[in-house]
Amino acid sequence: MSDAVRQPPPLRESTDDLRWAGVDLRLYKEEDAAPFRAVSRQILFSDPRLMGELRYFEVAPGGYSTLERHEHMHAVMILAGAGRALVGAEIHAVKAHDLITIAPWAWHQFRATLNEKLGFLCMVDASRDRPQLPTPDDMAALRADPAVARFLDGASGADGGERG
Repeated sequence: MSDAVRQPPPLRESTDDLRWAGVDLRLYKEEDAAPFRAVSRQILFSDPRLMGELRYFEVAPGGYSTLERHEHMHAVMILAGAGRALVGAEIHAVKAHDLITIAPWAWHQFRATLNEKLGFLCMVDASRDRPQLPTPDDMAALRADPAVARFLDGASGADGGERG
């Protein structure tokens, strides 16, 4: 093992509020990088000896992640709360322990419900591309589906009109 690789401790204990000892709580993104609301991020595992990175995101009630897509794939596990996820052109109600696969180039966004946070683990490649934000043409294509347009506008989805 190279001296350049910082060995993580064998155990980083968790707290009841989904925080881990020795893991920094960070901003999701730079405030002006892309549209999002009330999201934090923790990088749980990031080591050059791993081929991937495991992160924990927490979306506060009423918050949402950035609508984006990438060349790399995502594997997501909901750990806490409930919300909705746009994956491609499908909207899914999500809750604790649900698994979501986000294929390469699929548009995706996570939204917490208005009354509870949405916490999820996200596993991605260690080396990955930068996110692409939708162009006006992309937004028009997404909004052509009324259910997706309601999701993007922040409609609660409580009417059960989601697909997926």
